[in-house]
Amino acid sequence: MQVKQTDFPGLLVLEPRVFRDERGFFLETYSKRAFAEAGISCEFVQDNHAFSREAGVLRGFHFQRPPAAQAKLVWVTAGAVLDVVIDLRKGSPTFGRTYGIELRPENFTRMFIPKGFGHAYVTLVPDTEFMYKVDAPYTPECDSGIAWNDPDIGMDWESLLSGRSPILSEKDRAQPAFADFESPFIYEE
Repeated sequence: MQVKQTDFPGLLVLEPRVFRDERGFFLETYSKRAFAEAGISCEFVQDNHAFSREAGVLRGFHFQRPPAAQAKLVWVTAGAVLDVVIDLRKGSPTFGRTYGIELRPENFTRMFIPKGFGHAYVTLVPDTEFMYKVDAPYTPECDSGIAWNDPDIGMDWESLLSGRSPILSEKDRAQPAFADFESPFIYEE
């Protein structure tokens, strides 16, 4: 597995080794040993699978507050997304900044998102399947988010969608502004 550091401390882009031949391919989707060698020591406790029927489905920015904060390993098995995170860790050199990457099954790329990040993605094509592992179970009372279209974040989702408005859940329509957010996350070097 090739591990690429980002400018965001702890946020990693992972490219697994893929073995291809005339029959197809094989890869390890997760290896505790390889993750430990990359400095990732969390223990994943839950796998999630999301399907979006249409292009333009936007989910996020989501996160869980402590004590149920989650680290995530994310990837796409069908379709394509623009996956975007925002650093919510007080004291982080990248606090309030976003990082985005396109995830497709053809590139097998994964992203490791440490605790303290808000997470969002928008589907770029129909019939997209999004997979992720988390190191803490979903805890409704810790569930939180930031408005997807907050001008302080500066994500121009609609230009990604050729001017169309994204397809949103009621929950995502009602998320609070970043300026009203009191971060429970502390950056630790």
